[in-house]
Amino acid sequence: MAKTRGELEAEFTKAMIRLEKEYLGRGPLDARTFLVDDMVVVRLRGVLTQAEQKLAEAPQGSTLIKETRRQLFETSRPLLQAIAREILGCGVKSFHSDISTKSNERIVVLTLDTNLDKVFRTSDST
Repeated sequence: MAKTRGELEAEFTKAMIRLEKEYLGRGPLDARTFLVDDMVVVRLRGVLTQAEQKLAEAPQGSTLIKETRRQLFETSRPLLQAIAREILGCGVKSFHSDISTKSNERIVVLTLDTNLDKVFRTSDST
């Protein structure tokens, strides 16, 4: 039996939390995934360490945190591609991320090679 949109979103969220913990050493306090057309949108809250929160108060702190996190995220591309392939059954065309040192959250957007809305519509009508 095929998984529902909600089940896939929950599974993707768990995989992203695991990636954050294993790859960056700390997971978010809260996370949510949304499947929209050919995109995966992930919102991670509470992503900054205490040291990063303190550093963000310095004049160039935010810039330093954003650049470091961007570079770390870039190196995780193969892992994100594997997660998308395993859970969603499709490939990643591009991925984007930004972190806010003010709201202590990160948004991740993956564009996929498959429009999942069409997949769900097809499975709903059968």
